[in-house]
Amino acid sequence: MKTHHRYALALASALMFSAMPALAADAGLAQRWEKLRAEQPKLQIRDAARALNVSEAELLATGIGSTVTLLKSDGNAARDIMRRALDLGKVLALTRNENGVLERTGVASRLEQDMAAAAAQAAAGAQNDPEREARMRNIAGGYLGGEIDLRFNFANWKHAFAVVQPGRDGQLSRSLQFFDETGTAAHKLYLKNEAAVGVFDKLVADFRAPDQHAALKVVPAAPKQAEKPDAAIDVKEFQLAWKEMTDVHQFNRLLGEFGISREQAMRLAPEGAVQRVPPKAVRNLLDEAARQKLPIMAFLGNGSVTQIFSGVIEKTAASGDWYNVLDPDFNLHLRESAFGSGYVVQRAGVTSVEFFDKNGELVVTFFGVRERAKPQPQAWVELTRNLPRA
Repeated sequence: MKTHHRYALALASALMFSAMPALAADAGLAQRWEKLRAEQPKLQIRDAARALNVSEAELLATGIGSTVTLLKSDGNAARDIMRRALDLGKVLALTRNENGVLERTGVASRLEQDMAAAAAQAAAGAQNDPEREARMRNIAGGYLGGEIDLRFNFANWKHAFAVVQPGRDGQLSRSLQFFDETGTAAHKLYLKNEAAVGVFDKLVADFRAPDQHAALKVVPAAPKQAEKPDAAIDVKEFQLAWKEMTDVHQFNRLLGEFGISREQAMRLAPEGAVQRVPPKAVRNLLDEAARQKLPIMAFLGNGSVTQIFSGVIEKTAASGDWYNVLDPDFNLHLRESAFGSGYVVQRAGVTSVEFFDKNGELVVTFFGVRERAKPQPQAWVELTRNLPRA
């Protein structure tokens, strides 16, 4: 089939991002990936990387010099790129962990000028407050609330790429892709606004790494830290601290103070604060929320970023190992076959439902949508009460 002239021009423009071939690209790996793609054309890059015993970042880097451009990753580059990405308008933001994927299409919010100035001043004055300074480093001028709702941990963002290649729909796909030091995907941002192609091109040109030949340095993932034995924890004090929480956001600090894992906290929680539910309860939750048109919040993260969806869901469906929400501007994919446990949790007067995989890693957390300083919707509380118990 003859290539469309406009498409050919766009592809030629994409290739201009990386004028020189990258010596860092492993030609042998590229060939093995090409063979694997021919054999399994629907295989996702994350699964292909696992099959080839490399990281996703290393696999993507084989395209440097053709469809992939290595971007700067030193200092505050990741934060600055995401700040500039606010100019792209409509995007698809994708965050995933080992057993969940959250995709949201929309326009990110932007901090008003006076708020941004206040943030800059606060950052300047935070130098003697390490915790405050760390928070300010994770502000990217927006992405708080609204359609694209993200919470960053930029310290874990180590590698960045721009990718311009034909998508599965035949259209040219443009994306910014970020990875941690192990080469595991941190976050991906896909352009969904044809009017901003020039903005995307300018962003890539401005943040293009000077050395496209540089070898990609990834490190092996550290082994999971063993849980502290229950006997070594002051359970009575932990339960008292749980009851004294005034905000659900205090929970992570509580875990740090007592040195316990999140799922361990479910086990040691005060009586009545946690009820266990089976992994399949995720279907009950999503199906019933869709049936009632009940607004929910879904939190999905990976250590580098947490993405949040807020709103009403419509279409739920099973597909192989996965249970999915398949709405026009929101997709949630959960590998329920990997789920090991679920919990209905009461903290600071707020009810959530959390699902963990068989390795004890948090996959996804759900809340009912509520206005700040107002009680949570009773319909949400009733939904969680009616979930099957394990």
